[in-house]
Amino acid sequence: MSNHRIVLASRPKGEPLAENFRLEEVAIPVPGDGEVLAKTIFLSLDPYMRGRMNDGPSYAPPVQIDAVMGARTVSEVVASNSPDVAVGDIVLCDAGWQEYTVADAKKVQKLDPSVAPVSTSLGVLGMPGLTAYTGLLNIGQPKEGETVVVAAAAGAVGAIVGQIAKIKGCCVVGIAGGPEKCEYVVKELGFDACLDHKSATLAEDLKAACPKGIDVYFENVGGKVFEAVLPLFNPFARIPVCGQIANYNASELPPQPDRTPILLAAILTKRLTFRGFIVSDYWSQYGDFQREVSGWIRDGRVKYREDVVEGIGNTVAAFQGLLKGKNFGKLLVKM
Repeated sequence: MSNHRIVLASRPKGEPLAENFRLEEVAIPVPGDGEVLAKTIFLSLDPYMRGRMNDGPSYAPPVQIDAVMGARTVSEVVASNSPDVAVGDIVLCDAGWQEYTVADAKKVQKLDPSVAPVSTSLGVLGMPGLTAYTGLLNIGQPKEGETVVVAAAAGAVGAIVGQIAKIKGCCVVGIAGGPEKCEYVVKELGFDACLDHKSATLAEDLKAACPKGIDVYFENVGGKVFEAVLPLFNPFARIPVCGQIANYNASELPPQPDRTPILLAAILTKRLTFRGFIVSDYWSQYGDFQREVSGWIRDGRVKYREDVVEGIGNTVAAFQGLLKGKNFGKLLVKM
């Protein structure tokens, strides 16, 4: 037996290409004292990984060339040199894009499969869910009767944002890619409306869907979606900036007029609050998040969807599709 892993072979310029990665077959590592050997069951693919492929300053260090691509995983312990973690335990760890990893037993988190499907610890009950919960409630601060607009509304974060905003009594308008996703967002997730970002009339459609303006905009996308949203902000609107997936593959500024003066004028005259955040800013709220969101799932007030790809050999193509919005729900690779 051997360990199959994907390493970063070169840094992408623009869209990641297959040649930027390399699939390797190496020996399975051996755990030392206080360590466990874990076999990956699910690995998580997330947009933030694109930024870690760049060699530049950011909130997380870049992946080094020839190093395994980083990722959160759900794994099964197959060997243990720790009295605290047993063979057969299902754990959350940072194995990356590979089948096996050695981890410090003190740094893995045991999961209870009887509480929820273990895959949810990478999605609705994991980092994406915590991102949605903390970004919306701490920065967006939605109030009953307000209008909340959510970009990438069918995605792992956006879907949870909109459902929590509905629980808080808001009118929620989603923006997603294509009729199928928009139908899911309204009929399954309970948003009041959902607009296709591919529509040539997005700006007009959004204005019609938000007759009272926009009080909270959860930013996951940037680009043309943000341009459609900007004119509709109400005074004192709050904008949690979670991501800008429309720009992740850009290698230069888009060829268009400089909109900075328009943006700054809106921030000033409407007293807007823009705040970027990283989920790690709010780890202290993990317990509250787990209790509330798991309860909402049990009550049927929060629903989730997973997009599962089979096999490590399909990881790169799945990640490329993620950056183009091809996934439908939380994207996972099942080994």
